Amino acid sequence: MMVHDELDQALRRLEATMKAASLWRMERPEPEAFDSQQPFCVDTMALPQWLRFVFIARLDDLVARRAPMPARCEVAPILDTYLAEAGVRASDRLLLRQAVEEIDRLVTEN
Repeated sequence: MMVHDELDQALRRLEATMKAASLWRMERPEPEAFDSQQPFCVDTMALPQWLRFVFIARLDDLVARRAPMPARCEVAPILDTYLAEAGVRASDRLLLRQAVEEIDRLVTEN
């Protein structure tokens, strides 16, 4: 299986996990929120918004175009911190972290 196909499957797992943890349904941020210069758009979006509307969307586009992978992807550590501070249930945190770690690995190793 090609890395783009593996990444697509990992993105679908993340989406399903976010839905199961009730972190998927949210309003789309205002257009200017996407202009943030901060990592993870921390000044304009909550992390789940960034995951859904920036991270997953950009990687979906990369998969569709079969474009080269970025040099690095290190989202899992910030996700873990955010989820702990937000009081997300431990089992959901574990599943979300595993889903994002897989994406980090696929992108970074390829």
